[in-house]
Amino acid sequence: MARRGVGTWLREGVWEIPLRRYLALLLAAALVTGLVFAVRVLAHDDRSCAPGVSRPQHSAECVGVATGPGPYDFGQARLTDAVKAIARENARLKPGSYVTVALMLPYTSTSPTMLNDIQHQLQGAYLAQYQANHDSNGQSPQIRLVLANPGATGTYGKRAVDQLARMTTGTDTLRAVAGIGQSTAANKAAVAELTTLHIPVIGSSITSDDLANGQGGKDPDPYPGLARVAPTNTDEARALTKFAQLKQGKALLVYDSPGDPYTTTLQKSFAALLKGSRYEPWPFTPPADRSQEGTTANTFRQITDLVCDTDPGTDTILFAGRHVQLRQFINALGARGCQDRRFTVLTGDEASYLTYEKDLNRDALRHNLSVLFTSLAHPDAWVRNPPATGGSQADFTALRTLLTSAERSPVGPIGSVALDDGQLIIGYDALRLAVHGIREAVQPGAAVPALADVGLQWPQVKGRTLRVNGASGWICLDVHGNPYDKAVPIVELTPEGSARFVRLAWPEGKPPPLDCLPPAT
Repeated sequence: MARRGVGTWLREGVWEIPLRRYLALLLAAALVTGLVFAVRVLAHDDRSCAPGVSRPQHSAECVGVATGPGPYDFGQARLTDAVKAIARENARLKPGSYVTVALMLPYTSTSPTMLNDIQHQLQGAYLAQYQANHDSNGQSPQIRLVLANPGATGTYGKRAVDQLARMTTGTDTLRAVAGIGQSTAANKAAVAELTTLHIPVIGSSITSDDLANGQGGKDPDPYPGLARVAPTNTDEARALTKFAQLKQGKALLVYDSPGDPYTTTLQKSFAALLKGSRYEPWPFTPPADRSQEGTTANTFRQITDLVCDTDPGTDTILFAGRHVQLRQFINALGARGCQDRRFTVLTGDEASYLTYEKDLNRDALRHNLSVLFTSLAHPDAWVRNPPATGGSQADFTALRTLLTSAERSPVGPIGSVALDDGQLIIGYDALRLAVHGIREAVQPGAAVPALADVGLQWPQVKGRTLRVNGASGWICLDVHGNPYDKAVPIVELTPEGSARFVRLAWPEGKPPPLDCLPPAT
């Protein structure tokens, strides 16, 4: 038989069926591969975390406003119990009977110290929500609490603000944003945006003078509708130095350069109180993200050498910096050469973060070194021999009673509780102020207040009947929304790992009068 060439085989169709099958298999494989790839892409692009919360492009953070009926803790196990308690309370509210308050804090922070504060503020806010809904003699509206996360460093503040703005209409009826947290540039921008949209803001732990109204400048009230529970840095510095009775020429200043809103205003406040000092202020330059270590530990080692070179009569160091840098400075002072000389470091409320700081060398506090700071609140402030005005033991006991109830159902559990850093107390007071403003703004015959009317209540929060009797002290606001002559606990870090209450101090040098009416300025 004659041999056939390949061309003959093809022409005669001998390979025709196998070729068609081969092409079909190739096509099917391509379709399956494409389908698998598409599923993977779609799964990868599904960046939702929970209702109202998602991951922005190129970010692993879940940011936004958690609006779902179920609890969402932003992946932070320490927040779970408090978040579940809030979800239970929100679930029992009937549509049309409530307004929403958002607690805006950096829930995705990776700093254990920051997360302690967030946990405690969240617990305090929930307790105030529960109290408002159950122990207010039927006052309305009821309060729904949601969590708003602008990101660990506030990078996505605009994204959260846009969501909050949409929530002011419809069934959410958002009427206030509380919390905010640290006095940072990102938070400053978020507060500016919120108040421009006429959304009232209640700052819990912000103390910076330039994140406040009534501080002068071209626009005396750049944040219309902002109220604060904490004193300004200037008021804290006034209270601290009056307590310490600084002797002229016996103190020096160490400060953050170029500074941020908190450190800069604290530096200016301290500098104004240091006239006559023999020494120029000494700067240090931290990383832009002041939660990072950077190389400032080297600078502090050098500064402590200079501290030892000062006149023996110099015994007080005013520190204007964030808590990470404060911890580095304390550790450096613990290794200073002049261990025989006693020094006292005076600083602002950022030092409260060090209450639970594991990397702080507490042994340094056993070697002629004291660290005193202005706390936003302290559980011992109203327990023993409280002053006749400015706050009361009864007001703090109300919070204590709630905390006892929160150890079990139906109020709790809310997770492990700590009070000596002041954050739970100040979170509780901030939300109580929000509730006060909301309910005072309700017009006769209306179920909920108009959004713009809530912020108009702040100038009237004063006097014997309209002030808020906070667990941290009386909250009597001036016409700019700042607390007048607010109680400032002076607290000392201890080698044992706690914050010991020393004494109450006052920006005006003494507690406010019974009427708690700010004088003309």
